[in-house]
Amino acid sequence: MNKKFLLIAAVLAGFAVFGAVAQESSEAQAASQTTQVAQAEAPAEKADSAAFKYIAAGLAVGIACIAGGMAVGKIGAAAMGAMSENAELSGKALPFVGLAEGICLWGFLVALLIIIL
Repeated sequence: MNKKFLLIAAVLAGFAVFGAVAQESSEAQAASQTTQVAQAEAPAEKADSAAFKYIAAGLAVGIACIAGGMAVGKIGAAAMGAMSENAELSGKALPFVGLAEGICLWGFLVALLIIIL
């Protein structure tokens, strides 16, 4: 579990560093150019912004689905173990699995809002 967490944290940190470096280089490039050149490259900067929006949306869905899968795996295993001992617990245990699947839906909703707005 700790290795997975560290791997995910390292990937996220890498994306954050990449984004910060890209943002800093684009600001420095825009500051050094004249207004005519800056106006000519405005569509290119919008394309870069759109690319970051899609990367952010993909990360939102991806991380939410990975977390949802990990949660469903643990909750599902515990629910099946509890139901094997007492079958009456099925009605109380299965809604928790549905709540864990809702994490993926929230990630999709966040991604949709990132793309639309």
